[in-house]
Amino acid sequence: MPEFTLVKERTMKLSKLVGDRFKERPANCQIDSHALMVRGGYIKNVANGIYSQFPPMKRISQKIEAIIRDEMDKIDGQEVLFPVALPGSLWEESGRYESVGSELLRFTDRTGSKMVLGMTHEEASVQLVREYANSYAKYPFMIYQIQTKFRDEARPRAGLIRVREFTMKDAYSFHTSQEDLEQYYHKCYDAYCRIFARCGIPEVAVVKSDSGMMGGNISHEYMLLTPAGEDSIAICPECGYSANVEAAESIVENENKLPKEELKEVPTPHAGTIEELCDFLKIPAENTAKAVVYQRNEDDTFVVAFIRGDLDINEAKLTKVVGCDIHPADIVDDSVLTAGFIGPVGISDKVTVFFDSSLKGIDYLVTGANKVDTHYTGFNVERDCGDVEYYDLAKIAEGGICPQCGKKTITISRGIEVGNIFQLGTKYSKAMNFTYTDENGETQYPIMGCYGIGVGRMAASICEVRHDDFGPIWPITIAPWQVHICCLRSDDEECKAYADNLYETLQNKGIEVIYDDRKARPGAMFADADLLGVPVRVVVSPRNMGEGVVEISTRDKSIQQKTPTDDAVTEVENIIAQLKEQIYSHVK
Repeated sequence: MPEFTLVKERTMKLSKLVGDRFKERPANCQIDSHALMVRGGYIKNVANGIYSQFPPMKRISQKIEAIIRDEMDKIDGQEVLFPVALPGSLWEESGRYESVGSELLRFTDRTGSKMVLGMTHEEASVQLVREYANSYAKYPFMIYQIQTKFRDEARPRAGLIRVREFTMKDAYSFHTSQEDLEQYYHKCYDAYCRIFARCGIPEVAVVKSDSGMMGGNISHEYMLLTPAGEDSIAICPECGYSANVEAAESIVENENKLPKEELKEVPTPHAGTIEELCDFLKIPAENTAKAVVYQRNEDDTFVVAFIRGDLDINEAKLTKVVGCDIHPADIVDDSVLTAGFIGPVGISDKVTVFFDSSLKGIDYLVTGANKVDTHYTGFNVERDCGDVEYYDLAKIAEGGICPQCGKKTITISRGIEVGNIFQLGTKYSKAMNFTYTDENGETQYPIMGCYGIGVGRMAASICEVRHDDFGPIWPITIAPWQVHICCLRSDDEECKAYADNLYETLQNKGIEVIYDDRKARPGAMFADADLLGVPVRVVVSPRNMGEGVVEISTRDKSIQQKTPTDDAVTEVENIIAQLKEQIYSHVK
């Protein structure tokens, strides 16, 4: 594997490093990585969800970007750069200017023209190449950028993991056939696995995902499993199946068979919830048809999804079926719906109704009668509503049936999305009238793929899974420096002379070194070293000098040894090589 060494610095001493480090955990830091990055002098909050980066964080980002560039170039990617500010007309072409919600920051320039801040760059990529790529002979190709983006996130949290302004690598590939896209998609799939392994997190899980606002039919997310994650992942330990719960198929068995009865209206006073209803009628939740109500963002019309009473609606699945963004309904007194008693029989024709597949084949259900304090018993979907279409709208649950092997082995874990890849198809090329002439002289729409990695999010995620109580434990390939020299007595002539010489020698060999030359107490030095998380630490002290040794250790404490001063440089080189080999052993 190639090595990436930043520009050699002749004066990277801790006494001159911009940024302070703190002992106390900052307030309002919900997860460890956020707290450690603030405490360690990596980032500083500027505004809600917006951060500046101090030198250690900038160096980590540069290392990650170098690895990404190398892997993108290996699969024939060509680096470009799109603007941060884009004309709104481009997003109007794709239809996303109106369809995307308030997370897209819209504004007008001094001439009154509509503008947006790029939160993703599909439109810009099409605009860049649609005149160039007008012949089949120009295909396939992939372009990528590493650029600042802005998403007006409603609830920024967790430091760099959920922010408003962020740095991202996004790539866009263009093809003349679905088969060619799928072949290239597989190349990107593998390249992403190599990127994460080289960055020190080979355990990243690849899961099927929902394409959301990006569009397309096939997409995968790269999830770093951690309790601090915001996403829920369905995993089958038996067969290896994994998917974001937003995309995982929910398969249920309707085992609770009550005998079929005639549809009957019954009073159910004060039973407006499933729990109250089941308690009142002495039936299991599996024999109820629950109504979950949403409204379309575009016109506030009602959408009602009926689902088995013990299950929950997957909002992402429902959004996809509805075909537009939705939000939980606000049912007022004069609404066409009766809150708490909504059912499919006699429901208003002003409401769009969907049935979850969990209701299929159940002979006896209890559902709302669209009257206050009233339900129907004996409800049967096929008999009472006719030939309806069923949809997979439910969330997969812990202990649920695996869609791949059919066993009841699903477990739900938390994870952070560190990358994603999508097969976009012709969604953007058609919308933006991007065509080429094929070998038969016919006009065709290019087929697209897109591939994203958040740089800052990946750094924060790595910190989240690679730290102890004292600070980050950075993998050698992305650490801000490779070696941290602590001179415990810079006022001791012999100590300082040796530490100065070691610093110069290591730098001359191309090793990245930070040198703590301050007149500080050993405890303060070691605390700062822990917060900086540099993989290899060398301690120079009068006692060690008296013994003719230095102390060499790794940040993860897997190595702790005393080494003769004459052998220190060679031993440091050996340990660095060993740490790199541990990383590369996971790269396939």
